[in-house]
Amino acid sequence: MKTWRLDCGRQTLVLGARGDRLPEVVYWGAPLPQGENLDTVHAAHALDVTGGMLDANPDLSICPEASRTFPGQPGLIVRDTDGTPLLPKFCFTKAENGSDLTLTFDDEANGLTLVTHFASDPETHIIICETTLRATRPVHLHWLAAPVLPGPQQSDEMIDVSGRWCGEFQINRTAWSSGMRFRENRTGRTGHEHFPGLIVPCTGATNTQGEAYAFHYGWSGGHKMIAEELPDGRRQIQWGHAAGMETAPANEFKTAPLYITYSGTGLNGCATAFQRHLRDRIVTWPKPDTPRPVHYNCWEAVYFDHKLPILKDIASRAANLGAERFVLDDGWFGRRDDDTTSLSDWEVDPRKYPDGLGPLIDHVHAEGMTFGIWFEPEMINPESNLHRAHPDWALGSEDQTLGRQQKALNMAMPEVRDFIYDRMAAILSAHEIDYIKWDHNRVLPVPDAAQTRGSYALIDRLRADFPNVEIESCASGGGRIDFGILQRTQRVWLSDSNDALERLKMQHNAALFLPLAVTGSHVGPRKCHTSGRTLGISFRAWVAAQRHMGFEMDPRELDEREESVLREVTSWWKHNRDWMIPADILRLDSADPAVIAEQQSARDGSKFVVFAGKAATSAQIVPRPLRLTGLDADARYRVTLVNRDNIAPPALSRSTPALKEGPIEVSGAWLMTQGVTLPWSFPETMWVLQGEQL
Repeated sequence: MKTWRLDCGRQTLVLGARGDRLPEVVYWGAPLPQGENLDTVHAAHALDVTGGMLDANPDLSICPEASRTFPGQPGLIVRDTDGTPLLPKFCFTKAENGSDLTLTFDDEANGLTLVTHFASDPETHIIICETTLRATRPVHLHWLAAPVLPGPQQSDEMIDVSGRWCGEFQINRTAWSSGMRFRENRTGRTGHEHFPGLIVPCTGATNTQGEAYAFHYGWSGGHKMIAEELPDGRRQIQWGHAAGMETAPANEFKTAPLYITYSGTGLNGCATAFQRHLRDRIVTWPKPDTPRPVHYNCWEAVYFDHKLPILKDIASRAANLGAERFVLDDGWFGRRDDDTTSLSDWEVDPRKYPDGLGPLIDHVHAEGMTFGIWFEPEMINPESNLHRAHPDWALGSEDQTLGRQQKALNMAMPEVRDFIYDRMAAILSAHEIDYIKWDHNRVLPVPDAAQTRGSYALIDRLRADFPNVEIESCASGGGRIDFGILQRTQRVWLSDSNDALERLKMQHNAALFLPLAVTGSHVGPRKCHTSGRTLGISFRAWVAAQRHMGFEMDPRELDEREESVLREVTSWWKHNRDWMIPADILRLDSADPAVIAEQQSARDGSKFVVFAGKAATSAQIVPRPLRLTGLDADARYRVTLVNRDNIAPPALSRSTPALKEGPIEVSGAWLMTQGVTLPWSFPETMWVLQGEQL
C-alpha cells in the first residue's frame, strides 16, 4: 500500500494505491491532522461488495483503466502508430514528494509512461493537477484526462456554466443521477457555450455557507468534461482537451492545468480561491504598480466610421469624464468600412488616417490618456490582400461556412505567425501603444490543439518583445475566458452586451472564477445597442464600477446630469480602486430573488463595499434585510449608503430608514445575522453601501 498527501491549509488531498497500481483519491476535503494514519484512511475508503458486483471494486484511479475492468469512462484512449487500440496497464515507477507531488507510472508492454503532477498553493488554496503521457514512438491520442477526482457523495447537484453571445456565464444546476453529465466544446476556443468550470456543492451549501468542490480547466481550445455516477454510487470527474483534438501522432501529450479547490465556506470559498490564484499567480502584469486605468472604447460611438476630428472630440470628452485609456476599436486598417473585408491587412487606412495614427495618439496623450488599439490577429477575410496571396493559409476547407464574413488563419504554420507578428510589431514599434484589444470573432471550422498552441506562441512572442503592452482577451465578448489565455493577457471582455441589467447577472456569476482586476465592464449607451433596453445612467455607472471600469457610449449623447453622475461614480471608483483590485468578491445570499448582491471585502478586513442591484420587481412590498458575510462578528463597522444622492429615492419611498438618513454603526454579528435594511427602490437601480471597520 502506498499513500501520499497534499495540504494547503484549507484542504487535504490524500492519494492511495494498492501495490503498484495507479492511486485513487481516497480523501479530499477539510484539513486532516498531520498525524492522521493515511494507511487507515486508504483502507477505510474501500467499499463493500455485494451481489451483482465483481469480487472487488475496480479502482477509480487518477486515470481509470479499461484494462482493469473499470466500468465507467476511462481516463486514457490511445492508439498505436498503425491505429491499433492500446489498453494500458500502468505500474508505479517513482514518486517525487516535496512541496509538490509527481508520480510516474510505466506500461512497459505498450511502451507508455504516465506522469501526474500535483502542486498546492497555501496562500490561494488552489491545487494544480496535470497529466503527461509519453510513448517510445509516435502514437495517436483520442482522450487524456487530467488527474481524475472523485465527486462528493454528499452532493445532490452540480453547477456548470453555459451561455451565448451577449448572454455569457449562465448557471446550470444538474442533479446527480446514475449515468453521465457530458459537456464537450468543439468550437476550438474556450467558448460562450461551455465555460470550462464546475462547482459541486454539498447538500445545503449556499454562496456563504456549506461545503463545495470546484474545478477549472485552464485551456483556450476545445475541452471535455465528464461527471459520471457509476452503478455502485461512486462518482468521477474528468477534464481534458476535447476528444480528437490532437490530430497528429506524437511521442508526448500533456493536459492543461486543472485547478481544483475545496471550500468549507460555501461557493464563496471556491470563488475567492480562483480569484486570488488568477490575479496573484497566473496573470503577469506589465506595470504592476500602476493603477488599473478607466477605459474609454470608441466602438459603440462610431463603429467603422472613423473620422479624426470626431474621434479627437470624443477622446477629449471621455478624458473630461475621467477616462485614462482610449481604445481605438475595429475600422482603422485596410479598407475596413464593414466586417466583410481587410482582416489580416494590418496597415493603417490612409483614407481615414492620411497622416497615420500619430495625430490621434498625440491628441489622446495630450488629454492625459494612454492609447490602445484593436486587432483580430487569428482571422482573415476572403476579401483581403493576404487571402488573395495565400488562400492556403486559411484553416479549414475552401468551401467552409464563413463566420462574420471571415475565416481563421492556420496558427500552427510558423510562416503565418511570422507574418502576423511582423504586421503587429510594425504598428507597436511605430507608436506609443500600451494596450491591445485582441479579438476572436468566430468559432474554428475544426477543433485542433495545434491552433491554440500557435496562438499562445504568437502572444508569447509579442509579449516578450513588447513587455509593457497589456492585452485584453475578447472573443465576440466572453468567448475566450480561461486561465490559459490569462497566463498571457491581463483583461477579459466579459460580454459584448453593455446592458447593465444583463451585466449585473453575468458579473455575479463570473465572480465564481474571475476577480475584479481582469473583468472589463463599461458604461454603455442610454439605449443599449444589443438589447434595446433603456437604463438610467446611475444604474449603468454603478454596474460598471463593480469591475474594471470603463465607458463605451458616445459621450456626445450625455446631458449635464448624466455627465455629473458618471463623473461622480468614476471618481468614487478611482478613489477606491487601490483596495478593491485585490479585494475578494463575495456573492451574497439575498432573501429577495429580485436583488442580486455582492460584497467586495478588503483582504485585511478593514473595509468593504456592497452592491445591491435590483434586477426585477420584488414579490413583497418593501426590501428584505440583506445579510453580509465574512466580517468579524465582534468588530464594529460604520456603514454608509454611498449613492443616496445620485439615486434620489422616489416619492414612493416615504419613510426614513436609518441608512437613508446617514451612516450607522453596528457589529459584524448584526450585519451577518440580521442584515441591513435598504430603502425602497424601483427595479433596475443599485444601492451601494460602504463599510469601514472601526
